[in-house]
Amino acid sequence: MRKPLFIAGLAALVIGSFVVGSWYGQRDRAIEPGIAPVGEASQPVPAGGTVPADAASEPPGAVQVNLEKRQLIGLKTAVAEKRSGSWPLRLLGRVAVDESRLYTINATVDGWITEASSVVTGTFVKRHQVLGSFYSPEFLSAEQALLFALSSDDRVRTTGRENPAQKDQLAQYAINLQQYKDSLRNLGMGEKQIEELIRKREYMENIHITAPADGFVTARYISLGLRFNKGQELFKVADLGRVWVLAETYESEVRNFAPGTAVKISLPKQDKTFEGRVSSTLPQFDAATRTLKVRLEAANPQYALKPDMFVDVEIPVAYPPAITVPVDAVMDSGLKKTIFVDRGDGFFEPREVETGARYGERVEIIRGISEGERIVVSGNFLLDSESRMQLAASGVYGTLAKDPACGRDVSVRKAEREGLKSIHDGRTWYFSSAECKERFDREPGRYTGRPADGVSESSGR
Repeated sequence: MRKPLFIAGLAALVIGSFVVGSWYGQRDRAIEPGIAPVGEASQPVPAGGTVPADAASEPPGAVQVNLEKRQLIGLKTAVAEKRSGSWPLRLLGRVAVDESRLYTINATVDGWITEASSVVTGTFVKRHQVLGSFYSPEFLSAEQALLFALSSDDRVRTTGRENPAQKDQLAQYAINLQQYKDSLRNLGMGEKQIEELIRKREYMENIHITAPADGFVTARYISLGLRFNKGQELFKVADLGRVWVLAETYESEVRNFAPGTAVKISLPKQDKTFEGRVSSTLPQFDAATRTLKVRLEAANPQYALKPDMFVDVEIPVAYPPAITVPVDAVMDSGLKKTIFVDRGDGFFEPREVETGARYGERVEIIRGISEGERIVVSGNFLLDSESRMQLAASGVYGTLAKDPACGRDVSVRKAEREGLKSIHDGRTWYFSSAECKERFDREPGRYTGRPADGVSESSGR
């Protein structure tokens, strides 16, 4: 008799435990964020675990987070400020030769190389330094003419007391002498060798190839015995006393590079800085990188900057008074940008914004945030996840519109489904409740006369 009673009691205990466990499980699930208790209206429950009395007045997607959870997720806020000032815009630049200081030595006659110096690419050379020598028969007649003019001039200048006829003759000799010197110069003989020819009065078989300026040899195309033709390139010499720096920037930033603006140029991992200025030359567009190349001009003491080296460029940029927030405060989904606004009492509202220029670690807000509003700068990703869950639970998703009567954001799809819309002056208006719709229908002109925000996309909600 006792055994059946024991079995019946054990069964009752098991069934009771199951019922109690089920009740606790439903209770726990009922207070999960974004899910309403069974049997109640589908009103989102805040992350704090309780439904506030004024939750219905909050805009769609607003979440409430208690102090303990805010501390747990590391939520931090800051104030949207209207400020002005300057910030350093940093870009990558590449050193290039100043084209006005690049010299190309071409052959002006046909000939062949008779001497080749040890000067190679990268060698620093001084002006008039001999780089090599060549022979060309075209110099023979020009040198002979110069030497004959010098001999004729010497014969006339015998006593130093020339008569008028002799003075006229000497003047003509001087003109001829200048013409012969110009002929040799045009054929490719350097100034120093012409002076040497006049001083020695001897025919010179080998013509020197000389450097036109102080600089570095950037190209050499000669070798001993090389036969060359007129117009062939022999050397390139670059004066690196001043160089160009080509900095790549975006079209939105090019306005900061006014001609003459001072910039700072530095070599990465080296304690060397240089002062430069923006050239008056218009920036060039690079179709491959979709950027603009701004030309900077800089002095190059000790030739530390070499062609094709990469450098850091820093330019101070002044920006006008504007509402700015930390960059981390803006959540960019690709389709829209959102900032969470602290409305007090633990409520945080997602607000769509339009951004402007970026100034270092701050970004300009053109629309959506007012000066002085407190915004979330850390922990906003968790708030966004919570907000999306609540919107999905309450049926607010897809395209949002502004309720003209009550001023709340409303889901267009949800309003369509519940018949909360009105058409006035050929435009469709959506409402968050029947009361708001009735208020609009009674006096539509009162609400349509105000600027409306219209319809905006709420991707993923």
